[in-house]
Formats: sequence, C-alpha cells, structure tokens
Amino acid sequence: MTFNRYLMLAMSSLLFAGPVSAQTSEDPAVTACKSTALVALQGQSSEITGLVFDAESLAVSAADTKVEDVAVKTVILGEAYIERKGVAGKADRFVCLIGEKGKVLLTFFTAK
Repeated sequence: MTFNRYLMLAMSSLLFAGPVSAQTSEDPAVTACKSTALVALQGQSSEITGLVFDAESLAVSAADTKVEDVAVKTVILGEAYIERKGVAGKADRFVCLIGEKGKVLLTFFTAK
C-alpha cells in the first residue's frame, strides 16, 4: 500500500478517536506543529517569513492509530496563514500528525 492509502486509513480511524477540542496556541502540540511546519515551508521558499495558526479553527484530537508501523497519537486540523515577506495571504487548511513523545510526523497544507 502507498503512504497516501495509509494516511487515508489513519484519518478515517479518527472517527473512533477521542474528543476534538479547540486549543490555544500555547498547546505544546500546536507549538510543535507550527515550528516544524515553518521550518519546512521556509526550506521550500525563502519568501516565507512566518506562519500564523487561526486559533478558532484549530481542532486537536487524541488518536490511537498507526501509519504502517508508526504510531500516531495526535491529529491537528485547522487553518493557517502563511506570511510571505511579512504579508499574510489567505487561509490555507492544514493537517499535522504527531507521534510518540510529541514528534511531528507530518505537516500538510492545502489551498482552501
């Protein structure tokens, strides 16, 4: 199976995961996703200067699933504004998967 198929299986298992709640930007999982995503985005484009998560759109869900043999413990969904040269564009949706010990496994952004 491809990684995308595993990702879809992992995401579908969220239907059986713990409750989803809004989180503040001080949440360690949100902070980890934001910092990891910013480093990855800046690696793709030197124009990217910042990343702002929309706190009202954040949904953090405890998970107990795996992608292949990698445990996924938390899934964060929401909207983010990618700043380019100090100016934030329109909101993008994002997904962040966190594994054991708070390790960020994946950050994925898509246009709304």
